[in-house]
Amino acid sequence: MFKIPDPDGYLSASDVKDVAEEVITPLPLPGVEGSPLDPGDIWLVVILACVNQTSIWETCNDTNGTPCDDTVFTWLHTLDRAWLEFVANRLLGRLAMTILDPDRSRIVSIDFIDNPYHGEHYADDGELCSMAPKDGTTTCHRYCTAYVVSNKKPVTLAMTYVRSDEDEADAVERVLARVENYPFEIDLLLADSGFYNERVIRRARDIAATVVHVPKKGERMKDKLDVHKSYMTTYRMYKDSERELRFPLAVAVSYQNGDRGKHGEVVRGYVACGVTDRSAKQVERLYRKRSGIETTYRLLRQARGITTTRDPIVRFAIMLVAALLENLWLVLRWAVVARPRRGGRDLPEEFTFKTFCDWIRHELEEELHRRWKIKANGVGVPASQATAAG
Repeated sequence: MFKIPDPDGYLSASDVKDVAEEVITPLPLPGVEGSPLDPGDIWLVVILACVNQTSIWETCNDTNGTPCDDTVFTWLHTLDRAWLEFVANRLLGRLAMTILDPDRSRIVSIDFIDNPYHGEHYADDGELCSMAPKDGTTTCHRYCTAYVVSNKKPVTLAMTYVRSDEDEADAVERVLARVENYPFEIDLLLADSGFYNERVIRRARDIAATVVHVPKKGERMKDKLDVHKSYMTTYRMYKDSERELRFPLAVAVSYQNGDRGKHGEVVRGYVACGVTDRSAKQVERLYRKRSGIETTYRLLRQARGITTTRDPIVRFAIMLVAALLENLWLVLRWAVVARPRRGGRDLPEEFTFKTFCDWIRHELEEELHRRWKIKANGVGVPASQATAAG
């Protein structure tokens, strides 16, 4: 799939660009029949747009060695979602297992990523999901992801596209099925309140111990959370129906002592399958281990290209490229640059994800002949102002 640069010597910008190209270009792109282009020509444009956090149009406009943006999008519109997703997840897995010890058990978190979207759907209404107001819109393209925190950084294990006309539990099922294929044991599955779903809880607890944050909805749940002391209990979802699901419920009470200007009690509930030997406060501490996901989102935004296309599969492809680049950075950071020491490797602070992206951008701008000039106005300073300045 890709060759990790030799750890003896130096890791160069050229090395980083070459291995990024080796990782991304295997993504399947059917392309246009009879075109003289190669899929690699298209993916290089996408990579450059991602590390530059710019658009494909701007990338093509500012370089001499790329096709025009219309040609690039004609190719990208041939992407097949199922094929793209399958190969991308295999690539994510190979990168992840380069740095994850298969003999060590892991805590896995799952979450939804909502990519805000302005405009109409591309082919049908099911492409767009609803979300809380953000960036001036309430519609988005949604992705379900799974990740594990390793070496203080979250590694993306799997990602799938979520449609509004499918049960979200189906998307979670796809991600969990991929997570099950990893060779390591799963100690614990963590998820926020968006995954408080009967099917999701049943499926997750079959895989490993599961902690899910509970939303404050429904009179019976509100009664359970109307307390001033932490405790463990049992909750019956869909009580007295064929779908009834019983699970341990951890109710944790904490206090805000001026944190973010807030004071008073905070009561939170958690599905606590497989962790009933813990107290409610210990369950809450387990749940907080998923906080590293914010790091993943912040890094993804540093390598996510900008596009106005309505095609959800093209937008999904750009998100997958960002995730693959992030995983690749983690591999290079740990396997090539981090220095061995007692108790683990010394992770270098200077080789940041931004540096990684800057190096790729520099090399691709050289390779694709970035135009470092702009057309002058042909007028200059008006004569009257030039005289006055003199």
